[in-house]
Amino acid sequence: MKTPKIAYKPVGLVLGAVSGMLAGAAFKQAWKAISHDDDAPDATDEDRSWGEILLAASLQGAIFAVVKATVDRAGAAATRRFTGTWPG
Repeated sequence: MKTPKIAYKPVGLVLGAVSGMLAGAAFKQAWKAISHDDDAPDATDEDRSWGEILLAASLQGAIFAVVKATVDRAGAAATRRFTGTWPG
């Protein structure tokens, strides 16, 4: 394994945690705007419909994927700026 790739591993772990927190916060805000409810439904919440649960899961997945890709890409670009090497 290349040295820059190894050196990027801890950075990638931190960025993963940060992206998870950002995605969670973004999802909460998006869900509030869509449903006017503070809490998104859990898959086992029997008081919520299938449609509502699947909508929440789809929205959460999409937001997580976009935030993760954005943070990962920005981290890789910053690594290249500092080291001159792309970490991937």
